[in-house]
Amino acid sequence: MDAAPIIAARGVSKAFQVDGRVVQALRDISMYANEREFVTLIGPSGCGKSTMLNLIAGLLEPDEGEIAFRGNARARRLGRISYMPQRDMLLPWRRLLDNILLGPEIMRRDRRAARQRALELLPLFGLEGFEDSYPFELSGGMRQRAALLRTLLCEQEVVLLDEPLGALDALTRRTMRDWLIEIWERFQQTMIFVTHDVDEAVLLSDRIYVFSPRPGHIIRELEIPLPRPRSEAMIIDPAFLGARDAILAELGLDHG
Repeated sequence: MDAAPIIAARGVSKAFQVDGRVVQALRDISMYANEREFVTLIGPSGCGKSTMLNLIAGLLEPDEGEIAFRGNARARRLGRISYMPQRDMLLPWRRLLDNILLGPEIMRRDRRAARQRALELLPLFGLEGFEDSYPFELSGGMRQRAALLRTLLCEQEVVLLDEPLGALDALTRRTMRDWLIEIWERFQQTMIFVTHDVDEAVLLSDRIYVFSPRPGHIIRELEIPLPRPRSEAMIIDPAFLGARDAILAELGLDHG
């Protein structure tokens, strides 16, 4: 028998009270992520992708439906899933290394062991030599790499990434995509990733869920048939182009 997905949402709906009215954010979402799988959520702004990450992380609970962790819908998710939001959230008064150690500190991990692990990983993340720098002294790409290292140091099985590359310029973003592929292939954690960038979604993902406009529901699940390891050179591969065009069509965008 196949192992249960590490994350499985079944019939999840969520609404919020906004200015005295009910706003339905998500409707009847069913999705899953297997162990060591890279899954992406893509859709128009305001369709509930970030809300879905908050639900998976246990920061919110669904109004209807359930979310199971390793097959158990009653399992506590809060504190067992790493979450990197859109902004890097580095504390301006803490130096780089102290910012990176914030996650393990909050989780009450052994600081000495976490510090040693962080120092070992700094070269991989392109941050060696910047341990004592403050966030304002770092480029946008370096800040995002620091935030991801902080997230991975929490050593959780599932990592949620909410548009981590969205604020970067196009050239930095492309470089960071290649780097993120390398990081995922090295650490092999389950990643659930939110983006608005179709090329980015196809290049990074094993599977993609396409969301409708609000109230968000899944209009397409798409497996990406590209082999791993991945690279930017694959953007001219027919399988890449086919998946890209299929997503653009679902989103109602021109792909000519």
